[in-house]
Amino acid sequence: MEGNGGVQEQMERPETLTDGERATIQNTWTKVYQNKEAAGVAVLMRLFTSFPSSKQFFSQFRDMEDPEEMQSSVQLRKHSLRVMSALNTLVENVHDGEKTAAVLKVVAKSHAVRHNVEPTYFKLLAGVILEVLVEAFPETFGAEAQGAWSKLMGVVYWHVLQVYAEIGWAPVNSAAE
Repeated sequence: MEGNGGVQEQMERPETLTDGERATIQNTWTKVYQNKEAAGVAVLMRLFTSFPSSKQFFSQFRDMEDPEEMQSSVQLRKHSLRVMSALNTLVENVHDGEKTAAVLKVVAKSHAVRHNVEPTYFKLLAGVILEVLVEAFPETFGAEAQGAWSKLMGVVYWHVLQVYAEIGWAPVNSAAE
């Protein structure tokens, strides 16, 4: 139910991850995090090429059209490492619901308040992360791992929506920039 620009989308609280799913997430993440820079850059590049409107939030490369130029951008590499670091914190604390909620609150709040990022982009990013991980690590991300990660991304998005709703987020007119 998207309404008048605010966060109207209501989502049921997702199922809690099972112990087996948590273990799967942690085991599969080890290989990804060993390649965190390449994986993070691949994720952001896929996000920006599949959903070009997502570049609007990055003044340093929002006008770059050349994928190679964007890929070698220092800012893009820095942000990709921040994304991977946040994911790593979530994975490390996947057994701790309070810590997960706290981490996501900080991330969601800064994206809402400081960067005016619509919550939908978290959903798009979650899909892109899964897509890239399955392609980059096919032997690691079989059906079981994909199911566990998909469930984790549902949990992440649910928490993000809660934070956006809690702060009464509404998009700010970006024409003022």
